[in-house]
Amino acid sequence: MTLLERFWDGLAGVQQPPSASAIWWTALAAAVVVVFRPAWRVARHLVTIVHEGGHAIAAVLSGRRLRGIRLHSDSSGVTLSHGRPRGPGMFVTLIAGYLAPGLFGLLAAVLLWQQHALAVLWVTLLLLTLMLVQIRNFRGLYSMLVAGAAVFAVSWWGTEQVQSLAGYGLTWFLLLAGPVGVIELQRARLAHRAPGSDADQLAGLTKLPAVLWVVLLFLAELVMLLVGAWLIRPE
Repeated sequence: MTLLERFWDGLAGVQQPPSASAIWWTALAAAVVVVFRPAWRVARHLVTIVHEGGHAIAAVLSGRRLRGIRLHSDSSGVTLSHGRPRGPGMFVTLIAGYLAPGLFGLLAAVLLWQQHALAVLWVTLLLLTLMLVQIRNFRGLYSMLVAGAAVFAVSWWGTEQVQSLAGYGLTWFLLLAGPVGVIELQRARLAHRAPGSDADQLAGLTKLPAVLWVVLLFLAELVMLLVGAWLIRPE
């Protein structure tokens, strides 16, 4: 079977979900990664990839010209795009970053709801590959290759059970990481460590207070967490 045939089979194929207890264990594992600081410091790099990927996809879809993505060792990142400094395109590009973990997690939850666990991994690998060509620094290249290699290994060599568990674990992680990322944003703002944050730039575009954007982003992520959790809860 060729790679293309394997990819299509993964997207269209149906995999039986794990047992109810296994699904709850993946949720617990994801929660531990999110709340346990040493684990979160490592996993935060994956959240940054998703965050910057959200900026990049929104920039392209809104008609802006993507100039590149940089990922840094401190788990920060930046996506550069060219276009009007104000207007709908810039607004969509800015707001997409902190919404991206919840949106991708919700998309993954829908796929799991339809019993397409392997599709979660293949779609993730496809998005990582598309982002890879836009990376503009070595650290970003390293992060993307490590993430891509891990997803590919599970997708290609993992058993159906391992693939399903990985799909559920990744989905839970993204859904839980969304609200936590927004909380970290506000903490950084209060400590004056994020003067040019997405929320502050949104405030500059809309004249609405940055803290209001933080609240709205948190509520949106919370709603996506609840909907996604409902979709993939054990029957």
